[in-house]
Amino acid sequence: MNLPLATRLETGLITGVASAADARRTAEQAVALGYDAVWTGDHVAFAVPILDPLLQLAQIAAFAPGLTIGTAVYLLPLRHPVPVAKQVATLDHLCGGKLIFGVGVGGEFPGEYAACGVPVGERGARLDEAIPVLRKLWTGGPVSHDGRFYPFPETTMRPAPVQPGGPPVWGGGRSDAALRRLGRMGDGWISYVVTPEQYAEGLAKISRAADEAGRTPERFGTAHLLFTYIADRYEDALDAATDHLSKRYAMDFRRAAGRYAALGPPDAVAETIHRFREAGVRHVIVDSTGPLEEREAQLERFAKEVRPLLGA
Repeated sequence: MNLPLATRLETGLITGVASAADARRTAEQAVALGYDAVWTGDHVAFAVPILDPLLQLAQIAAFAPGLTIGTAVYLLPLRHPVPVAKQVATLDHLCGGKLIFGVGVGGEFPGEYAACGVPVGERGARLDEAIPVLRKLWTGGPVSHDGRFYPFPETTMRPAPVQPGGPPVWGGGRSDAALRRLGRMGDGWISYVVTPEQYAEGLAKISRAADEAGRTPERFGTAHLLFTYIADRYEDALDAATDHLSKRYAMDFRRAAGRYAALGPPDAVAETIHRFREAGVRHVIVDSTGPLEEREAQLERFAKEVRPLLGA
């Protein structure tokens, strides 16, 4: 594998904030506990309430300007990439160039595609075209685009983002098509609901696709969104994770929680993360499952009881 990976293992948390007070509390806790990043997810219509990720991140960044912020992941095919390019460039300014723009296709809730007037079967092709559109506009110079979905005449979008060329674009997904896309044009991979073995296999596919495209990226980010719940007994953690995730995704999630989540005592959670690091993960996004009122305590336990077991 020729992808240039980071050496340091970082940890972030994924969250949702419903008010300025929530944003302040989340930002201050993340900083106090030593997390490297705060991430938000995205849906237009979902099984549970969810707010716009870019607006949430702007509010969080106001209270923690040193934190990296990111989307995990933004469903870019639901929107036209030109106004998204403006929004993301603006957010990059507001956070001081600490933004990672994670994108994906979704599709598990086809109703939100119908509501946005986007055929769900076009989501991959639209993402393939949208990413280059973003990067063109983020140069800050006069550009045009002649494409199937998003053609536009010569346009100059200013100011350019703080980060030269724009924020790094990391992609989600685990299908072969998604992995090939990342090899061709992605700056990183944010995986989700995979095992460490599947992660290693996916990273190898990305590397092969990059080689076939003649790409030699200077760096490639590797993140994994990991469901966690810390408890003295594995069975208690599995019950809590199953209850939360089944409601979130409107399906019985017990089997998937047992297969994909890091559950139980701190040493068991750390062992799962060690396996992901061996597979190539360099940024763990902690998705603390369980009752909402326990979330802050779970994030604190992870920082104080799990992270020290992860080594340098």
